Formats: sequence, C-alpha cells, structure tokens
Amino acid sequence: MMAARGGVAAVLLAAALPALAATPFELDDFYLLTSVSEPVFDPAGERIAYTVSRNYQDRDEATSDLWVVAWSGSEPRQLTRTPKNSEWQPRYSRDGKSLFFLGDAAKDETTQLWRMSATGGRARRITNVPGGVSDYDLSPDGKRAVVLAEVGSRVGNDAENPPPIVTERFVIKSDGAGYLDDRTQQLFVVDLASGKARQLTSGLRDHWHPVWSPDGASVAYTAKDRGETDRDTNYEIFVQPVDAGEPKKVSTAPYSDNDPDWGARPSWSPDSRRLLWLEGDEDKWIYYVSPQLAVADLATGEVARPARIDRWFYHPRFAADGSIVSLIEQDRDTWLARIQGDEIDYLTSGKRFGYDFAVASNGRIVVLETDVNAPAELVALDSRRPLTHHNAWLEERALGEVRDVSFKSGDAEIRGYVTLPPNHDPNKRYPLVVDIHGGPVYQHSHEFNIESRLFAAAGYATLAINPRGSSGRGAEFSRAIYADWGNLDAQDISAGITDAIESGLADPQRIGVVGWSYGGILTDYMIASDKRIGAAISGAGVANVLGLFGVDQYAREYVNELGPPWENFDTWVKLGYPFFHPERISAPTLFQCAADDDNVPCAGAEQMYMALKTRGVPTRLVVYPGQNHGLDVPSYLVHRMRSNIEWFDRWLKARFHSALRRNSASP
Repeated sequence: MMAARGGVAAVLLAAALPALAATPFELDDFYLLTSVSEPVFDPAGERIAYTVSRNYQDRDEATSDLWVVAWSGSEPRQLTRTPKNSEWQPRYSRDGKSLFFLGDAAKDETTQLWRMSATGGRARRITNVPGGVSDYDLSPDGKRAVVLAEVGSRVGNDAENPPPIVTERFVIKSDGAGYLDDRTQQLFVVDLASGKARQLTSGLRDHWHPVWSPDGASVAYTAKDRGETDRDTNYEIFVQPVDAGEPKKVSTAPYSDNDPDWGARPSWSPDSRRLLWLEGDEDKWIYYVSPQLAVADLATGEVARPARIDRWFYHPRFAADGSIVSLIEQDRDTWLARIQGDEIDYLTSGKRFGYDFAVASNGRIVVLETDVNAPAELVALDSRRPLTHHNAWLEERALGEVRDVSFKSGDAEIRGYVTLPPNHDPNKRYPLVVDIHGGPVYQHSHEFNIESRLFAAAGYATLAINPRGSSGRGAEFSRAIYADWGNLDAQDISAGITDAIESGLADPQRIGVVGWSYGGILTDYMIASDKRIGAAISGAGVANVLGLFGVDQYAREYVNELGPPWENFDTWVKLGYPFFHPERISAPTLFQCAADDDNVPCAGAEQMYMALKTRGVPTRLVVYPGQNHGLDVPSYLVHRMRSNIEWFDRWLKARFHSALRRNSASP
C-alpha cells in the first residue's frame, strides 16, 4: 500500500526506521479509533455511502457522520459534518441523486428520517413522528418510505412526573428500553414529499426490520405477538400489502425467525417472488444453535432450507442474479459466501472477520472486514482493493505479534490466540491477562482489539481463548455448557493458562483474568476454581443468578435453559457457587457494572463485591452512571481500561516485585 502512495523509496525508508516510527498504544487512542459501518451502494453501483463513528474527547460523546467512496477507489469524502449530532443508516434514492438517512438533529432530539443531496449539503427533515423513528426502508419508486416507530401512552410524554408503568407481560424489561409496558413498535408509510405518515400495522404486536418489495406492492417484516406468546421466542416473518390487504405469515417453523437480536432483515428476490430470512431452532436451545437460511416461495407458500451447515449465518440477502450472499462464521473467522442451492462458494478466506457487506445491482460487492492488526474497513471484492483507510494513525503504533494457539482440555481441542507485547523477548516470561469473551455463545475472532493492544503496551501478554460454549465450531461445541456454566468452560480457560505457562510465555506467579457480560460471569467462576489467578476484573457479571430472576431481561431464557428456580433449585444453586462458596476466592477482584443495565444488572456485581468485602478479600466496585450493557460514554471507556491496567499493575506487578524484594532481603 505504501508503494502505491510513495514508491520504492518510501518502502525502503519505512523498512529502515520501523522502531523510530512506532510508538506504544495509549489510552487516548480510544479517541482516535474510527468505526466504519452500514455500507450501501448507489443504484448504479458506482458509489458506496457508509457511516463513520468516533469518540470525541472535548464533548465526551460518540457521534457519527456519513461518508462516500467511489468504487473506482478515489479518496473517500465526508458528506456530513455535525459535531453535536449523528447521521446513520444511509440509503440512496432510486435516481441516485438523493441520500436518505436517520439523524438526531431535530429540536426535540428525536431520531427522524432526513434527506439531502447525494453530493452533500444541507439536509431536510422528512418525518415528524412522535417519539422518533428507529428504522426505515424506501419504496422502489422513490416516493414513499416505511418507518418503524413506537406507539403507546408513554410515547412522547415529557411530563415531569410521567404516568406509572403498568404491564402484564412475561418479558418486562429490555436493556436500553427499560420497563416494557403498552408501547408497541408499529410500521408507518410516509409520503416523502409531504412527510405525512399513515400507520400500516396495529395491535399488541411488535415489528422489526421492514423491507419494501422490489415491485413496490408489499413490505416484509419480522413480528411477534404478545400475551401468552411472550413466553416463547417464536418470531415470525410477515408480508403485508402496502395499500390494501391483510398481513400474511410466510414463516412456517414454530421457532424463532429473524430474531431481532440477530440483526438480519428479510430479503426479497429481485422478482419479488421469494423471501429470504434466518430460521432458528427449538426454544430450549435459545442461542446455542446456529440460525440457518430459509426461503419462501410466496406463490406456493413452500419454504426451502438451502445450504444447511452447522455454522452461524449473518445478514443473508439476495443478489441481483438471484443467488444468496451471506456472512458465515468459522473458527475464529467470519467469511463472505455466495450460496446457490446447497452449494457454498466462499468469497473471502483467511484470518479475518467480516462485519457487513453491500451488493450492487451490477453484481459488485464490498465487504466490511477487520483483522488482528486493523479495525474494519471497506474492501472491494473484485481484487481485494482497500477502499477506506480511516485508521491510518495505527501505522505509527507498535503492533506486537498475534499468535494462534491450540491445546487440549480433557478430550477437547481448544483454540484461541495470544497478543504479545511489542519487542517480545522469547526468553522472558510475561504477566498474563486472560481475556474472556461474552455470550456465552460468541468467540474471539481474528479482529482488531484495542484493549488487547493496550494491555500489550503495558507489558502484558493477552490470551484470548474460545472455551466450550463458544460459537464458530458448531452446536455440539456450544451446547457443551448448556445449563452447566462454570464447569467445562472454566476447565478450558484453566487449560489455556497451563499451556501458556508450559510454553514459557506466562509467569505462573502473575496470572490475571478479565471479562465483560458472560466474560464477567466466567471470571467469577475462574476466581472460585483456579488458585493460580492472582487478580481479576469482572465486568457486568453475576454469580448468584438466582438473585436476577425477574430482575434482568432473561426470564424467558432462564426458564428454557435452567427451568424455574422453584422446580430446579439445585441447578440454580450449583451455578451460583462463586457466591455461595466465597471461601474459594482469594484473588483481588475489581467489579464493574453499568447503572442502567437491564441485561446484567449491577446487582450481580454488587453481590459478589459484598461477598468478597465481607470475607476480607481485596476488592473494588466501579459503577458507570446512566449506562446500559454496552458502555458508550468515551471517558467511561477510557476510565474502565485505565482501571483495568492499574488493577493488574497493583496486584500482578507491584505485589510481585514487593514479594521479590522481601524474599531477596531474607537471610
């Protein structure tokens, strides 16, 4: 890449002075890190609009702008410059002259649909929907849009003392939305010229991910009834005429179809005769099995299920030629593939993680992907040409080596990778930080991780392990921990620590573990099961899961996997062994949580903090005000990472060196 910009001389200069150019990662790099997302082609397939997000230190908030890059590879150009507002989810008009998007620049700070010239300039607000718009799609004729918005007694109510929350639902909370009451997500059809909106759907049913058919006659969407069906995860796919007629259910399996958590939209075939979506499995397996492709013939109602493999599919959509393009997860990687019938042709390969992609009407494809050395950027798939380069500052950072690892844990082969400090000395043992991923059904992939790089800059080797329960290796591997958390997965983490010690990498006296969400949960299990751990950081975790039943958003999942507590009390108590047996724990542990988190509420961290505090184990609790499960205040992200490094420095480095000094002074 440097040769293209500066010729051979630039390459020789870079090769001659790598040490002088490279500087260590630092905490303020959080403010340099740029996130690229939501690529979309214009109708001609010549330009790609996309979203760029940054953390801003002066305002202590993250905002996003719209950018555009030509398929030919010219320099990307910024379309919006709104320091105090965000724009996202771009869509081109039919003629390619206008760009629509969601934005929060309205005076009431709600999210609405906006329109501007495709070349940039001043934007015009289209909608004025009370409470705001959360999603949309454009009609093929460019005259209308279908938007998603909430309706209910509390929507748009800004009274100082809002009405009480009243609910009879089985699911009463959702992280980011809070308590769930009479509000429902409904679809509206909006005239783009006048902004006038007409409600398309109604009833005690939520709707997600509307997609307009290519012939302009119908809208497809995911929906789910409430009432008794609130207890299951049987989301369904519907097709509804836009101007007259009743919705028709096209999904046939009694399982989850396009669960909103999967982030996938239904996709129409170019001739509007077929509809594509993701289909789940039995409710009891929740996220332990991989969603698969389902295609309905809308004339006959028959549903085909092509290319069934034991891997997760992400964001499948029809291409202009009628084939299906989808991301498919592998062991530590996610690749883009084209599916025709049961044949799968992988379009990408190697150690990389695909986040998203866009397919043009002329067949061109861009993929948004990352690897361990660089955040996700847009790449033209024809010859793997990089189209964007928003994180050029990384060229000035010292990147330590990342090595894949594999080892045995009982009869299972466990895999992962380790990030080494820059200028790693193979003759030296390093303090080890084991980074435990969330999920549990997720995995560490070959993607850029700024936290691992910051640990490396602080002198730590960081081990990312995918224990049993992780995704990427099929349902049997994921289901190994079903209703048995903190057993096999904890054994696998311990086996990874053993392997790092036996390989000569890790100092056995300086072992730390850190995780967030299920990573925090598994961290609690680790400090109660492996005495080699010298310090730990448990973020957004819980050990006494019994104490969160009915408090967090997972009542449905708990009942499916564990059964009601009063029926399977022994199982619930067994899973809570770090809380019910704190005498097993001696590692100084920092607990962190987000104050408004309904995913894993602070009660989980508070209970474990108090258990350790009562027993005299060194501990600390950090609560991030006003935050949901995923922290998004930039200074909080920096504070969390600074706290993590300082905690490990205190208990793995300072205490270790203090012990060395005491030992050397002994007669």
